[in-house]
Amino acid sequence: MNSLNSTPNANRLHIGIYGKRNSGKSSLINALTNQDVALVSDVAGTTTDPVYKAMEVRGLGACVFIDTAGFDDEGELGELRIQKTRQTLPKADIAILIFTDGDFSMETEWLKELKQGGIPVVAVVSKADQTEPAPLLNKIREELHLFPIAVSAADRTGIPQLLQELTRVLPENYGAESITGRLVKEGDVVLLVMPQDREAPKGRLILPQVQTIRDLLDNRCISINATPDTMEAALAALKTPPDLIITDSQAFKTVYEKAPKESRLTSFSVLFAAHKGDLEAFVRGANAVEQLNNQSRVLIAEACTHAPLSEDIGRVKIPALLRKKYGADMDIQVVSGASFPEDLRSYDLIVHCGGCMFNRKYLLSRIARAEDAGVPITNYGVLLAKLNGILDHITL
Repeated sequence: MNSLNSTPNANRLHIGIYGKRNSGKSSLINALTNQDVALVSDVAGTTTDPVYKAMEVRGLGACVFIDTAGFDDEGELGELRIQKTRQTLPKADIAILIFTDGDFSMETEWLKELKQGGIPVVAVVSKADQTEPAPLLNKIREELHLFPIAVSAADRTGIPQLLQELTRVLPENYGAESITGRLVKEGDVVLLVMPQDREAPKGRLILPQVQTIRDLLDNRCISINATPDTMEAALAALKTPPDLIITDSQAFKTVYEKAPKESRLTSFSVLFAAHKGDLEAFVRGANAVEQLNNQSRVLIAEACTHAPLSEDIGRVKIPALLRKKYGADMDIQVVSGASFPEDLRSYDLIVHCGGCMFNRKYLLSRIARAEDAGVPITNYGVLLAKLNGILDHITL
């Protein structure tokens, strides 16, 4: 199975392409990927909403190119398109900023936003086959202290240099993070306890489980799979207790009571709290749950946009546990996918899912927004460990 089919978008390098309308953003994506994956037109404003293109690029690996609307769009609809473009910034690991002429006041403003977001920027002067790029290249160097690359999508001038520069500015150790590496060593026996209830897709495993199993294999561990009702049989089949037990968070309490004292215990959601987010921030947020009361407002944020089920952990189980412990009239709101309130200050707690459908940069941006608003934030697994009274007894 090739990387295009096997690598989830959340695990791909996200490269945002930003520039004015008809600046050659879509053509540049086609040149970088050597395929016609983006719609190209001479009509300004062809790209409206951001378009995400998953590709495999030599030297960069599995990528997602974000083709955006021009940030010089006009009118009421244009403002909405620019807003959509701006919403891609928290997801971008790297930004390509395209320049087309000597008036780059708009590019300067977007450069500030990109730098404020900590996004490495690669400057490009496009359509180098149509005009002499040297004067514009020099002006950008002198005024913005960038080192732009002259590129032509038509004849692929500058494309090798651009790919080399994208590789150079890759975030340090990008893609090297292991989900379980900080908890296991080669040869460890790991028991995975995975409920197969109505939330589990028929005939397959959910993404965090698949990724964790693959990660354990990469770390040369021995993994054994069980459900909560077969866990005891799995333990009995082992000569010694497993080094680590990883469970679904909703089974935390049951598994904790059955787990050997010699075995460390964690959950898929806790693993992803560290892998995708900020585990220390999530633990602080979970401890803040003790300050909740019947009048508190809680926001539950899901990365997925699936139809809710009767056993749904985010929409059903966590709200029920919170209301049982802190008040039946507690105001609990649920958002999913890209939906996330602009103003978070009215909430007393934010509970986020593991974020397996988001890239790490995007999830970290949500954590930063919550902390800027002074609102504690935690995630499903860490909160469930806290509510079950075992947060101090699990491996973080």
